[in-house]
Amino acid sequence: MKSIQSLFLAGLCGLGVSCAASAAVSVTFVKPENYVDMPFMQSDRDRVMKELVAHFNKLGAQLPAGQDLVIDVLDIDLAGRIEPQYRGGHDVRILKGGADWPTIQIRYRVDSKGAVVKSGEARINDMNYLRHRPRYDTSDLIRYEKQMLDDWFAKTLRDPAAAKP
Repeated sequence: MKSIQSLFLAGLCGLGVSCAASAAVSVTFVKPENYVDMPFMQSDRDRVMKELVAHFNKLGAQLPAGQDLVIDVLDIDLAGRIEPQYRGGHDVRILKGGADWPTIQIRYRVDSKGAVVKSGEARINDMNYLRHRPRYDTSDLIRYEKQMLDDWFAKTLRDPAAAKP
């Protein structure tokens, strides 16, 4: 799995995505073949993981200087459901706002100078994902997941020293 992580990070740096030295971000996808809900096509799966890495990098850049973020993605259940009868060149997700909310389970750690500042495991979800004012463009593949991760990050890690355990 480390090779998947390295490929994504190298690819993102090559695409000009910020890989700043001030905050290192490490994202590992643990057994992605067992995730609850990922796109059917491998290229779409890769795109979801690539976008998640880029988003975790963006979030990690908000940490104070000298703090590093380590994320292990344990499970993903994307917003909506894939409807098999619509499957063609790409997956079609049907969003109904019922029991189809996005959920991402992660293990996280914020390090500073070799010491763990904050760590834990979180099952992040947003049951009201269709009721929020959108922050991301409708063409964004994981717009609901990004918004959900933004909210979790702000509540949990933006200032790890002040955050509740």
